[in-house]
Amino acid sequence: MIFTELVILIFAISLLFYVVFGGADFGAGIVEIFTGDRGVSTISRAIAPVWEANHIWLIIAVVILFNGFPVVYSTITTALHIPVLLALLGIIFRGTAFTFRHYDAVKDGSQRLYNQVFRYSSLFSTFFLGVILGALLAGTIPNYNDYYEVGESMNFYTLFMKPWLNPFCILCGLFVSVLSAYIASIFLLGEVETDFGYQLIARFIKRLFLASMLAGGLLMASAYYQDLDFFHRFFDHSLSVATGIIATIIVPLIWIYIQRKQVWNLRILVGVQVVLIVLGWLAIQWPNVLHFNDGQTISIYEAAASKPVMVVLFYSLLIGVVIIFPALYYLLKVFKGNSKTS
Repeated sequence: MIFTELVILIFAISLLFYVVFGGADFGAGIVEIFTGDRGVSTISRAIAPVWEANHIWLIIAVVILFNGFPVVYSTITTALHIPVLLALLGIIFRGTAFTFRHYDAVKDGSQRLYNQVFRYSSLFSTFFLGVILGALLAGTIPNYNDYYEVGESMNFYTLFMKPWLNPFCILCGLFVSVLSAYIASIFLLGEVETDFGYQLIARFIKRLFLASMLAGGLLMASAYYQDLDFFHRFFDHSLSVATGIIATIIVPLIWIYIQRKQVWNLRILVGVQVVLIVLGWLAIQWPNVLHFNDGQTISIYEAAASKPVMVVLFYSLLIGVVIIFPALYYLLKVFKGNSKTS
């Protein structure tokens, strides 16, 4: 049991890093939709050294699910195979477009196409990653065993569209997109080279915060009117409510640091906000990893692979952590160590 919990801990850390760094990565493309060509050079310079490395956290999370919790992996990739496929296609198009626009030796009219693909595939990918999260939170995934047992008709819409094509999941996709743009904007404050650019992004951050509050409010309203179990689980769990309140209370401090141009403090604070949001989500889910539309659940202990598999998986991940973290620290120190601090 201890190895299962340790593997879940590494999974949670990987998820957290992906939300922070991957969110900033995807969010930069979303921000560029609004800044247009004025933001191309700053954003390209900001994410070029690290954008590929950010995906390592998603890869670790997928590997953990595939090997350690196969029933969870198979359920998600079956019931949600459409949004999963769309998110992956968006990631592919986004990475391809960024590579060609940033590293292409020939600068011609095709750069405009690369810019557009990069921007909108960033939004496309982030949106469907949020939709997937929404389905996991909402508990709309069908329990296939029920269908087999009662002999119900398995039509395509009920099994593969209804779990994610609903207001709550769509709004969750919108919320994650706005959150990613918010994270990216905070990180970009340390990359701009002019006061005008800094003030432009600062004003954009205020709008994003208001947009995130609106999206979050609509998300909770949707959960209430759809009578989703998520709504009750959120307000019945003191930790999830507390993390939401604290994440909101931090906002005035962020405004202060924006005015003082203390960008590293801002990055730390937005990281704390993301930690609180992810912690709140994990608190709602724990110890379950799947909530089905019939009210049944699967806990991490029920979904875990056999003990020998979990032991090997944990030590493999431990070796990976020893290698990955120093390498990533060195990467960030080399390429990001000179960001503005005042």
